[in-house]
Amino acid sequence: MGACCSTHIKHKGKCRPEDEDELPEKVEKSHDGDVTGTGHNGAIVRFQGSSPFISMYSRKGKNGINQDAMTVWENFMGEKDVFFCGVFDGHGPSGHKVARNVGHSLPSKLSSIIETSQLNGCKENDALVSDGQSCGKNDRGGVNKGSAKDRFSSWEASLIEAFKEADDDLSSGLSVDSYCSGTTAVTIIKQDEHLIISNLGDSRAILCTRDGKNRLFPVQLTVDLKPSIPNEVERIEKCGGQVFAMDEEPNVLRVWNPDEDCPGLAMTRAFGDFCLKNYGVSSVPVVSYRRLTSRDEFVVLATDGVWDVLTNKEVITIVDSVEPQSTAAKVLVDYAVRAWRTRCPGSEIDDCAVVCLFLK
Repeated sequence: MGACCSTHIKHKGKCRPEDEDELPEKVEKSHDGDVTGTGHNGAIVRFQGSSPFISMYSRKGKNGINQDAMTVWENFMGEKDVFFCGVFDGHGPSGHKVARNVGHSLPSKLSSIIETSQLNGCKENDALVSDGQSCGKNDRGGVNKGSAKDRFSSWEASLIEAFKEADDDLSSGLSVDSYCSGTTAVTIIKQDEHLIISNLGDSRAILCTRDGKNRLFPVQLTVDLKPSIPNEVERIEKCGGQVFAMDEEPNVLRVWNPDEDCPGLAMTRAFGDFCLKNYGVSSVPVVSYRRLTSRDEFVVLATDGVWDVLTNKEVITIVDSVEPQSTAAKVLVDYAVRAWRTRCPGSEIDDCAVVCLFLK
């Protein structure tokens, strides 16, 4: 909520509203509402709907176009049972276009980068999961006889490169105006017991697991990258950006261009937002790793339309209670909408997007 604002419009002609874009070509729409397509290396790309391990749903808020987007790639990189999941929260006049653009392009770019590694002699996904030695290092992320840390570094490098390429494409301005529009991104890659998490902005990923007494509890997998984090503020200020809250929103710190009073960004990392890229707003994701265990139940990715009104504990309790699990994402969004109405009656309901990945 409140990702981007200005005290008055001063966009110098570079920001313009645009109509909502369509889904990519060559997608199939089923009678039950599933929308799927085919991605790089034959991956099954899911834009909405469900599958045995996936539930996903998005709903627009009170006004305008839904600026949230989501995607799931099953058999990612052409590997059976490898999942790429992501949610994207757009902001600004063209935020919906930026979110969809990145949601469509990012996994494809990552898959291509990994394929290049394979062609260069190192099978990237083996570098992650193999208990033995991985093969030769190259500038696309392969590692040589590496430890688990080295193998994670391989994935981290590939993800950072994919994020950079996606942001570079936006900077050209050919596909969408992203001068003062942008999007968050939180993504996961799941392969066997390995989970790689990437985060840009203030969307969030959590894991539902069990403690020693078999009780469910949430583990937050990402940090909301907002201007309240000291290290993030330090980077912004070193680059000449400003961080302060407006009088009408004293509890919401924002990043400001020192020469303009827009866009007032409520996060410190994002795709797009090129009016702030010279002032410390970064498109470099925070990448982390978690080894899954038999105690882990599911992962939830969601935009801040959910997290602004529901706690991590409430989210896992809701998702765990839903039968069939294919409807879990929609039920969670419905709960969030009701929470907006009861807990924030004076606020506009924010867009919501949810992807649930069930591990069993």
